[in-house]
Amino acid sequence: MTAIEVPPAIPTPHVKTSLFRRLLRKPVGVIALTYLAFVILMAVIGPFIAPYPPNEASLQLVLAPPSPEHLLGNDSAGRDVLSRLLWATSVTLAAASVAVITSLVIGVVAGLIAGYYKGWFDSAASWVTSLVMALPGIVVLIAARTVLGPSVWWSMLIFGIILSPAYYRLVYATVVGVRGELYVDAARVSGLSDMRIIGRHILSVVRAPIIIQTAIIAGIAIGIQSGLEFLGLGDASVPTWGSMLNDGFANIYRAPILMLWPSLAIATTCIALTLLANAMRDVLERTASVRRRRRRAVTTATGSIAAVTTSLATSGSDAEPIEDSTELPVVAETIVHPDDVKTAQGPQDVVLAIRDLRVAYQQPEGADIEVVHGVSLDVRKGEIHGLIGESGSGKTQTAFAVLGLLPRGGHVSGGSIDYEGTQLADASERVYAGIRGKRIGYIPQEPMSNLDPSFRIGYQLVEPLRKNLGLSTKEATDKSLALLDRVGIPNPKRTFDAYPFEVSGGMAQRVLIAGAVSTDPDLIVADEPTTALDVTVQAEVLDLLRDLQRERHMAMLLVTHNFGVVADLCDRVTVMQQGLFVEQGPVRKILGSPAHPYTHSLLGAILDEGPARPPLAGTIATPGTASEGARS
Repeated sequence: MTAIEVPPAIPTPHVKTSLFRRLLRKPVGVIALTYLAFVILMAVIGPFIAPYPPNEASLQLVLAPPSPEHLLGNDSAGRDVLSRLLWATSVTLAAASVAVITSLVIGVVAGLIAGYYKGWFDSAASWVTSLVMALPGIVVLIAARTVLGPSVWWSMLIFGIILSPAYYRLVYATVVGVRGELYVDAARVSGLSDMRIIGRHILSVVRAPIIIQTAIIAGIAIGIQSGLEFLGLGDASVPTWGSMLNDGFANIYRAPILMLWPSLAIATTCIALTLLANAMRDVLERTASVRRRRRRAVTTATGSIAAVTTSLATSGSDAEPIEDSTELPVVAETIVHPDDVKTAQGPQDVVLAIRDLRVAYQQPEGADIEVVHGVSLDVRKGEIHGLIGESGSGKTQTAFAVLGLLPRGGHVSGGSIDYEGTQLADASERVYAGIRGKRIGYIPQEPMSNLDPSFRIGYQLVEPLRKNLGLSTKEATDKSLALLDRVGIPNPKRTFDAYPFEVSGGMAQRVLIAGAVSTDPDLIVADEPTTALDVTVQAEVLDLLRDLQRERHMAMLLVTHNFGVVADLCDRVTVMQQGLFVEQGPVRKILGSPAHPYTHSLLGAILDEGPARPPLAGTIATPGTASEGARS
């Protein structure tokens, strides 16, 4: 049978369409937007085209019907209804804008700060928000009118404060959900400041709900403001839709048409705002389904799998696989002592020196739980140092302590982390701002989660270069394209213009590697850089890391659980178990003659070139009989 060769699909480049153009594809959105644009236009030019002053009264024209001189008639004081309607449109929209802007500024800013930083501000803001939400809004506005007088502007300012919890709770919930995303940590590691991360990566996520909420809040503000004026709590000398509605209701039996114009203005504007909010929701949230489909715009060329030499580990090939790490012998204290590290390696060319490092997490009851127990190691310039252990051994906690990325509650409780003369143990963000992203690079284990899906790949490479190296946009773009080409991406410009969900996992990892080396750091911390990739791509990424490390003579701390990766890439290796370093030395020595039982067990768990597992006895029941488990 002859195999049919299927030509590779040519990816279609993503064309970004503006929000306005996408909104124009929605008929309901177009109608609502057109009407609101007309209302805003009338609010702007209304006072200039009004045929009469809004408060000009005439006893001869009291409740006069529509006429050529007065197209909409006159009210109970003989004032021209059309002129008052034009002026009222301007005043009503301006007053509603005061309420919307006040609530927007207070709610969004407080929600961003509380959700991102947490701490005491979160507690205080949540308490104030609950207090404001418990207040009866109408009662507060009536009380304010008594104290401040019948001012529509003061009323809307106070009402904006009452509405701010709606924004706060919305933004806070969204920020808390996205604050733990890996791409936010990646932005911090790349050297971006908190303000830039909040302004670009966090705010972009809450943009859609904020816009939708604003349209809804605007309708509520118009309704409440008109309601207050209708109840007679406003300034009678200031024309508003509510005051016109009040006058029409008072004369509903004598001139019912006076009720029509303000009612139409209020109802149609609020309906248009609601329809616009629905249309914008559909447009702004359209990317959710696209990201789930995760289209691929760039394809990778597959290569052969690099064979990892395991002949040095043949002494452990007959060992049984690890079933439960808790059954292994646990050392009472680490075998690797700080003095042993100094004697073995010497101080020269040491980029990173960790001494007696302890990492702990604070519990609600106040006690600390220690997860890393006094470990020490040195990483030298031009060296790849592997940190290997099973899941939960503490290797990632050690790496995050170096990067200053320990999760909330985690802290360095003892020891020191010396990076080229700078002490990083529980260092402040100001200290890390001069190091992280400039002198220390980071390669994460989940490439798709560490790229912000809201921004193009090019932007996420250019922005750290502009901030850390002071390059212009053109210089940063040229360098980013050169780096994408260097890491083996076939079409750098296409990938540069693509969104993260348009590329494959292997491509995304290459992008992150390019970003990590873009500032020529002295140290790279790679946390399981090949775990989320298939075997073929893993080999290509390992080759790329090896070439870049030799080319730039960087030091690298490689966190992994795979001894094959260690054998293929590392110069030295440290074995970690339950928060302790149990063995440390050159890779050939550790693989060839491991000294600790835990290292023997890890090597014995490698299935490559090992004997196949025999069938598990007692799991196959003979026909017509039941197993012991079934009978029980």
